[in-house]
Amino acid sequence: MRSFEIAGRIIGDGQPTYIVAEVGINHNGDLNLAKRLIDAAVAAGVDAVKFQKRTPGLSVPADQRDQMRQTPWGYISYLDYRRRVEFDETAYRMIDRYCRERAVTWFASVWDKPSVDLLEAFDPVCYKIPSASLTDSDLLQHIRAKGRPVILSTGMSTMEQITAAVEVLGSDDLLITHATSTYPCEPTELNLKMIQTLRAAFPCPIGYSGHEVGLIPTVVSVALGASLVERHITLDRAMWGTDQAASVEPWGFDRLVKYIRVTEGALGDGIKRVYESEQVSLRKLRTVNP
Repeated sequence: MRSFEIAGRIIGDGQPTYIVAEVGINHNGDLNLAKRLIDAAVAAGVDAVKFQKRTPGLSVPADQRDQMRQTPWGYISYLDYRRRVEFDETAYRMIDRYCRERAVTWFASVWDKPSVDLLEAFDPVCYKIPSASLTDSDLLQHIRAKGRPVILSTGMSTMEQITAAVEVLGSDDLLITHATSTYPCEPTELNLKMIQTLRAAFPCPIGYSGHEVGLIPTVVSVALGASLVERHITLDRAMWGTDQAASVEPWGFDRLVKYIRVTEGALGDGIKRVYESEQVSLRKLRTVNP
């Protein structure tokens, strides 16, 4: 039985798809914008919202820290940009309070040990390991030592690297998400059949973290066996930010949730039966009966 639990909600085969709206860093460091994104996610009917937590001085590679880029805050280094969009503990306390008021679950991807330790104070329902950190065994061990459910993202990783990460984490209380870490990602590189490959390789639920433009591939992932789906949410794809173009606007998220729920109902159980609704057609159209 493939199952995983977040805040009392069972996720796995035979269960409704768990739908996550990733706010990520699309808030651009603005707490009010973060709240508006939470509101949009709740209105769409998602199960959870997700953020990202980094310690920029640790998570930004040394060779990229001094690279300059144009931002809404001026022409600044990549390290300074990362600091600008990072929420501190005070901001997360406000997010925690706001999500409780809106009755929506929240959690975060954690990129380094101090970020894990900071979020531990909020009694998180789970931790998400971003694709960039899949090969960081020290971080994986630190997260697993907290004793909480773990979601592992697998973008830009080989099967050998994924297997090694699962060996570190163990398969208990683990959910693996298939992903391609390109923002946005071309359909030809989504490789959705990897969901089935991962299902065959590991005894835990498999999900999908999509970075494509549009909704169809995410809905298809559910038909292929994804128990959890995650998409970035934005108020406007034209907004400034590295993830905005690969995100879904509120009206799109509303449709995505509806499409997924329709798909779940349409998949059925694979047992052939003659439905009562077919009886009129049966009597009207079939001329030879055994």
